[in-house]
This record gives sequence, structure tokens and C-alpha cells, in this order.
Amino acid sequence: MRGRGRWVFKGAAFLGFALVAVALLSFVVMSLWNQLVPSLFSGPSVSFWQAAGLLVMTRILVGGFRGHGGPPWGGRHRHWRNHTRERWESMTPEERERLREKFKHGCGWGPPDDVAEPPKP
Repeated sequence: MRGRGRWVFKGAAFLGFALVAVALLSFVVMSLWNQLVPSLFSGPSVSFWQAAGLLVMTRILVGGFRGHGGPPWGGRHRHWRNHTRERWESMTPEERERLREKFKHGCGWGPPDDVAEPPKP
């Protein structure tokens, strides 16, 4: 029973913290909107609840409501970084140099070897 009470308290504390955080963010969004949008774009002012709705709508459109359970950028980048590192380590020095040259010329890191420099006036 003692352990259950602690989890109930932690859950209530988290819920309270989340509500305060949402209220604070809504107030910040409302304040920024009402300071900037009407003067810059002649747009309408928003109420506190409209600002909270904007936060929810933004979260739905941009991030969704799924839990990430890791870094903010997700675990896919770690997978590709590890995959790329494994491929790089399995290459021979000649293959690595060819790849460097390919990126150097293909990504705009330097001029191609076959292009002459324009004459200077």
C-alpha cells in the first residue's frame, strides 16, 4: 500500500506540473501573438483558450502525440549514423578516397578538376 500511494502522489504531481506547463506556454503564446500579429499583420488578438488551441493544433500538425522515448530527434539518426560508420570502416583506403572525391565534386565542396578557372581581368 505504501508503494501505491507514492505512485499516486507522483502521478498527481506530474499531472499538476503538466497543467502548469501548458497554462504557462498558452500564456506565452497568447502574449507573443497579441504583441506581434495585430501590429505586424493587422490580424486579430487571441484569448487564452485560443492560444491553448493553437498549441494543440501545432503539436498535431508538426509532431503528433506519439511518445518518442528517446532523444528529440528520434532513434533513426542513430541507426543511420551507425550504419554509415560500419560501411566506412569496411571500406578500403582507395574506396574511401574515391568517396571523398565524389562528395568533393558532387556536393560543391570544390571545383571539378576538368574545369579551368576563368581568366582574371
